[in-house]
Amino acid sequence: MKKTIMRNLYPILLFCMLVLASTGYAEENAAKKQPNKEKVVLYCDLHCQGCCDKVMKNIAWEKGVKDLVCDLKSQSVTVTYDPRKTDLPTLLKAFERIGKPATPVKKQKGSGGEP
Repeated sequence: MKKTIMRNLYPILLFCMLVLASTGYAEENAAKKQPNKEKVVLYCDLHCQGCCDKVMKNIAWEKGVKDLVCDLKSQSVTVTYDPRKTDLPTLLKAFERIGKPATPVKKQKGSGGEP
């Protein structure tokens, strides 16, 4: 009788351990998949659509840049980036390299774009 109970209990315990282990793994992966994002709005002297295209072509390839929005009317560029891979001084140097020096207007944390 005791052996029968133990035989039936082992698969149940094994199943419970697997479920618990996979749940922890899934939570760990979910935390890794949610990248830390920051947004910064930069003033950049943009004269024409060609200036915007130049910024979009070059800055989009910088390490850590996730999104780029160029606004010709307000002469600003909104950069969403991963702070684990790049930082504001590195982004500013990238703008200088393409001949479009930029200055920060405001910085926003999070992916929602809320200040």
